[in-house]
Amino acid sequence: MSKLHNDLPTGKKQISLATLLTGLVSVSVLLTLTILLIASYQSNKQSLFTTTLALNYSTAEKMSQTMDSLFKSMRSSLQYTAAYLSENCHMSETEVQKQLDLLRHNSSYFNSIMVVDQDGMFRSIAPASIAAAGQPIASPVTREALDSQKSYISKPFTSPTGRLIVLMSEPLYDENGDYRGFVGGTLYLGDNNVLNMIFGKNDIDESGSYFYVVDTTGQLLFHPIPGRLGEDVGANSVVQKVLRGQSGHELVVNTLGVPLLAGYSPVTEVGWGVIVNSPISVVYEQLHRLIRSIVLYTLAPFVLLLAAAIWLARKLAGPFVSLADLVNRLGRGVRTPIPDLTGHWNREADLLARAVASTFQDLQKQTDQLTHAAMTDALTGLTNRRTLEAILQQWTSEQCPFCLVLLDIDRFKTINDSYGHQTGDEVLKHVARMVGQSVRNVDICCRFGGEEFVVLLPHSSLTDAGICAERIRTTIEQSKAPIDRPVTVSLGISCFPSQAATAEALFQLADQALYKAKETGRNKTVIAGSK
Repeated sequence: MSKLHNDLPTGKKQISLATLLTGLVSVSVLLTLTILLIASYQSNKQSLFTTTLALNYSTAEKMSQTMDSLFKSMRSSLQYTAAYLSENCHMSETEVQKQLDLLRHNSSYFNSIMVVDQDGMFRSIAPASIAAAGQPIASPVTREALDSQKSYISKPFTSPTGRLIVLMSEPLYDENGDYRGFVGGTLYLGDNNVLNMIFGKNDIDESGSYFYVVDTTGQLLFHPIPGRLGEDVGANSVVQKVLRGQSGHELVVNTLGVPLLAGYSPVTEVGWGVIVNSPISVVYEQLHRLIRSIVLYTLAPFVLLLAAAIWLARKLAGPFVSLADLVNRLGRGVRTPIPDLTGHWNREADLLARAVASTFQDLQKQTDQLTHAAMTDALTGLTNRRTLEAILQQWTSEQCPFCLVLLDIDRFKTINDSYGHQTGDEVLKHVARMVGQSVRNVDICCRFGGEEFVVLLPHSSLTDAGICAERIRTTIEQSKAPIDRPVTVSLGISCFPSQAATAEALFQLADQALYKAKETGRNKTVIAGSK
């Protein structure tokens, strides 16, 4: 009997249940980690692409609206001057010259202003050093403006001095309605004027994003690389669309073969186009940094989890089914509350469940920290511009009344030049702290960019906002600054929806008020619409 039993064939080599369970759990945990990384990569990639495209489009639209408003204001100033000269057509040359000098000095719109009579002769020109009155016009563009006998804006052209120039003109008529020439203003695109003040400081930011402006023929007017000014980029598909009056955003390959995430919007007043670009490589760099952070935060917990799972799998297999299901859901990017996995009848399984719950709570905490970092300005700790724009969109869509305070550090460039950028950063952090100490807990404080800050005051009147703004201003002025002289700020205030129906219009009003505060002496608060 014993001999018969010993002679029975053993068959194929068998795998123990403990080994099988260990292998299954090991593969399950490793696959779960892989799924988590792949899902996180894909979801964050789509999110970054969508956010960058939307942000570039929003920026291009705001810039085009700003440029459009500027050209309308320039046109209005020329029309006013033309109407004044037409009504006073018997003014002497000296009086006309004084009028042109007054217009030129009272605004920074034009680099030069001229009056040309119907015979093509310069009647007056400011500054007088450019040409003498009585000289004939020589430029074909000036001749074209004279012959048009109507409102005119030229394509950018290069002067004999090498300047890139735009000419705007308005016709002049006498009391009988006869054409008597035009009054015109020139913009030197590379020199000091209001257009260059706003769009001339065109640098590639830390994220790699930049903008450029093209004229009606696709010629570059503003670009972060000065050597490319005047270059024809009309072959670019986005440039072709914006010059047809279209706006939007898309993935595009530029004329240099670089893939970009582009937002674009036309300037309807002059037919130009604004394009804001972000290299796709920069987006991938951000994505890879995020994935590396996730791996860094999850690697050690997963190694510990795998070691515990191998040991516990020899005793119990059941709890791993629910754990794998949980990890799989989290790996697909579904934010799921961690269920109560404790209280299992088996002590070892209960301990494992507690460890897994703790691990994923840490992972969610790290994810929340990364999300918070994406919403916060790294230098000051205030809300960043992207989050501010999301809040503005939400509040305006919900018709939530609020006031916007836009503030700018006075003469911040001189602080950087005199004390260095590191001290300038300390001044920015100091101002951020003072602003935060001067507002309510429900108010939103944001670093908008550079030395500009924005405060949103929900459910506040213009009077309340003025009081708050003055408190901010005096707190900063009276505080001990990181430099050996007081730091002051200028502030502009606007209110939604009483003063503006959109966030863009609201911000523009506040910006105009801030500009007025700067122009009238700085270190003051101006409410939009006030005299």
